[in-house]
Amino acid sequence: MSSNVAFFIEIRDGLIRNCSYEAVTAARTIAGELGGTPVGIALGNGFSDSLSAFGEYGIPEIITVDRPELTLYAPELYTAAFVHCVKRIAPAVIIMTATAMGKDLAPRAAARLNIELISDSISYKMNNGKIEAIKPIFAGKARITVTSQSSIQFVTMRPKAVSPAKSTAVSCQVLASDFDPASIAVRVRTKEVIKTGSGKADLTEADVIVSGGRGLQEPKNFGILEQLAETINAVVGASRAVVDAGWRPHSDQVGQTGKTVSPNLYIAIGISGAIQHLAGMSSSKCIVAVNKDPEASIFKIADYGIVGDLFAIVPKLNEEFKKLLASS
Repeated sequence: MSSNVAFFIEIRDGLIRNCSYEAVTAARTIAGELGGTPVGIALGNGFSDSLSAFGEYGIPEIITVDRPELTLYAPELYTAAFVHCVKRIAPAVIIMTATAMGKDLAPRAAARLNIELISDSISYKMNNGKIEAIKPIFAGKARITVTSQSSIQFVTMRPKAVSPAKSTAVSCQVLASDFDPASIAVRVRTKEVIKTGSGKADLTEADVIVSGGRGLQEPKNFGILEQLAETINAVVGASRAVVDAGWRPHSDQVGQTGKTVSPNLYIAIGISGAIQHLAGMSSSKCIVAVNKDPEASIFKIADYGIVGDLFAIVPKLNEEFKKLLASS
């Protein structure tokens, strides 16, 4: 077993997802602590020419499986290909981001490798060569520190938990794996991925999120949130109650049964702060809440709170942001 650190480069539609740069940053830092080398694993189709950019992040080597059979995420094929690459690298640590793909692929790969998995971590530190990963429990009410005793430490990080950072540039060698998709007896094949939404950025990758709840009273009032989001380049989210009422699509839902997000700024407007919602956004770097009820639970975790009528406050916030951005 080497001291190298393997990290997963997530590809979608032939493009590198932003979360991959978070994974590479964590992997490079951990490899430095262990005295090893960070090595990437990339699976998909038609992406290999774009991987040289990882040289700017200090990555000397990436192992790829670039095949038409992997154009769409297919659990059995991706698991087999990922495990094949891991065995070639023989790392001490594996880092993956806990995206929708990561949450499905990581436990499958861990089971195949017969190792433990520490999932959905929000931060970590090194202690005598071991990763001590911090993760939320009890719907975000508490946090625990977890370590692994497996031969390979496998950790998934919550999106936006790590800030991407470039390093001293090196020459990045892209090596094709000899994995053959035809060698796997596939029981289920992905034929099509049906996308929802209007092409806006994914909530899990947004730096700024403006979320609305029942306090908006009716779906058309989300228009004031859309205006604010446009001004500050944010993505609009929603509480479960709003989604259940049919006001917003499920892809907008933030919470335990929706998406877990960790943006730099989370603005909760007309959201009471039910534990289900807090579980999905409590790890945000800065939380701002607007609610007319001074006893609303959201204020217990908010860094900044405004008690008042959102229909008066949000337009004023939008005006002030426009003035601030115009003067900058």
